[in-house]
Amino acid sequence: MQACGTTRTRTIPALLLLAACFLIPGAPSRAAYPDRVIKIVVPFAPGGGTDVVARTLAQEMAKELGASVIIENKPGAGTILGTQLVAASPPDGYTLLMGTFANAVNPSLNPKLPYDAHKGFAAVALLARSFNIVVVNPASPLKSIADLIAAAKAAPGKLSYGTYGTGTSAHLAGELFKHMAGVNLTTVPYRGAAPAITDLMGGQIDVIFTTVASAASLVEAGQLRAIAVTSAERSPAFPQLPTVSEAGVPGYAAEAWYGLYAPAKTPPEIIDRLNKSAAKAIQAESFKKLGTNEGLVMVAEPPEALDRYFATEETRWRKVIEDAGIKAE
Repeated sequence: MQACGTTRTRTIPALLLLAACFLIPGAPSRAAYPDRVIKIVVPFAPGGGTDVVARTLAQEMAKELGASVIIENKPGAGTILGTQLVAASPPDGYTLLMGTFANAVNPSLNPKLPYDAHKGFAAVALLARSFNIVVVNPASPLKSIADLIAAAKAAPGKLSYGTYGTGTSAHLAGELFKHMAGVNLTTVPYRGAAPAITDLMGGQIDVIFTTVASAASLVEAGQLRAIAVTSAERSPAFPQLPTVSEAGVPGYAAEAWYGLYAPAKTPPEIIDRLNKSAAKAIQAESFKKLGTNEGLVMVAEPPEALDRYFATEETRWRKVIEDAGIKAE
């Protein structure tokens, strides 16, 4: 009997403890994402096209997410500084990267990047594609891509095109044109679009493959002449302009783009939440206006589409960079 009583004495407290566990309120569950400020890192200085797109996106996503979304500009080293910052951030969805054309070309320009361009990030959304426009001085005899090709072949190296930054879309669009059209244009580097365009209007150089934002108002004012767009298809913003491909260089296409990234290992449910928020954001009226001003085609595609697009772009531009012997500055 004593043994039985001892067993019962030991058992009753254990049962009471077990019952108490069910009565104690559970530990607080993890707060729903997002519960604090989200930061989008822009690896460029304030005021440029990428900065404008990112700030518009942040404003619209903040409305949908119910949380503050801010921009941190981190320019330097051809976007490498800002990109590295995001790669080294916690994978919690609170530090994001506004990725661009530069992300796809930097692995070819800089074989020793301080981050893994493929494994260091989780794609969130391909947001928009853009293009450059081919512009000349309005007094120039070059009125078409065919004229440009003919003049370049008649006097190899005599015609020049302006670039602003090694590996930028304006630079590589010109290099791709040279390669595919089989012409020799002299490359003249500048520190930005403004001085390059100033020299184009002054007759110091012959052509630029420049961004829509930098030249659209000057084209409209008659201070520059646009002769083609670099996109694969004609742009609704410039329906009268042929593509470089249809104007004489079949298969030519050079796009700029914007994509949202998170650090690698960010939970899939957070990636999905951000993707849906971004997709809704770019349907806003503010993005419609931005699309017209910047020559953007809004796409809002899922993470896997951004991964595929990145791989295609990296392969395309690696060949151009290697063939032209381009090195990082």
